[in-house]
Amino acid sequence: MGFLKQNKPLVGLDIGSSGVKAVELIKSKKGYELVGFAHVPLGPDAVVDGAIMDAPAVADTINSVIVKRVVVPAANAEEVEASIQLDAEQYIPFEITEVNLDYQIVGPGTTSSDEPGMEVVLVAAKKDKIQNQTNVIALAGRSPEVVDIDAFALQNVYEANYGRAGDTTIALLNIGASLMNINITKAGMPLFIRDVSVGGHQYTDILQKELQLNFQEAEDLKLGKTGGSEAEMVHPLLESITDMLIMEVQKTFDFFRETYPSETIGRVLISGGTAHMHGLAERIHATFTYPTEVLDPFKSITVGAKVDFAKVTSLGPALAVAVGLALRGFD
Repeated sequence: MGFLKQNKPLVGLDIGSSGVKAVELIKSKKGYELVGFAHVPLGPDAVVDGAIMDAPAVADTINSVIVKRVVVPAANAEEVEASIQLDAEQYIPFEITEVNLDYQIVGPGTTSSDEPGMEVVLVAAKKDKIQNQTNVIALAGRSPEVVDIDAFALQNVYEANYGRAGDTTIALLNIGASLMNINITKAGMPLFIRDVSVGGHQYTDILQKELQLNFQEAEDLKLGKTGGSEAEMVHPLLESITDMLIMEVQKTFDFFRETYPSETIGRVLISGGTAHMHGLAERIHATFTYPTEVLDPFKSITVGAKVDFAKVTSLGPALAVAVGLALRGFD
């Protein structure tokens, strides 16, 4: 978490469970342009549940996080700062010495005791999780400038490509290999953020266990690259994982409605490597009836002439978080 001087070069680095994605953007009068990117797959056990288990492997290829909207008893920015430092432990389930804190003031609000205050988006990240990430970047010979969370990077890439959509409430689902990040946002402000431990590896795992396949064979079968005698058994196995994923999305939408009963989701965009799963967007639309599509991280970003356009297109939504991180290099 931090701030950069305007136009300082910054590469967005997304260390995911299935691979490392790096994106470099430049900004001109015509908008943003992709001038470089890299995607290197990792072994199945290099990153597990967001923790880097095989640091040298990740370095060669190169969060416990809490996000809450709270109202603090304060009348201005200075009082907000003092209140956060004094009372932060009541908002987070960690010892204050174990986390790094940051916040953004949203505007006036009312406390639980009906007193006037200031509403803030509060972010707390475990220091050991941050160090786990920054150490491996240092091991690769680079210096981390900004540490951000996936949900905020996702909002960056959405707004850069689709705008802020006025009064429409948007649900952004980033479905990676082992984690789904959910950011329900409206008019440039995140309303509800949740991370769920479900993702593409569960599809692979069930194929490995039920069909006695190795990791790569299961990956290929999941993506429809192979057929054979197992093909007729694949669909119901994959659907069972989709059912689990849909159930977690349902829980999130239910929590959101309880928290914001006057808000209605108007659109769903999915990203992450698992967005490539055949029929997933259609299944989400059929279940919740919200217009649903796969997010295009380059819808309004030019792909430079020296960049492999075909590879960028094939990866598409898997690069969303890396693009959103790279956008932190501007403004």
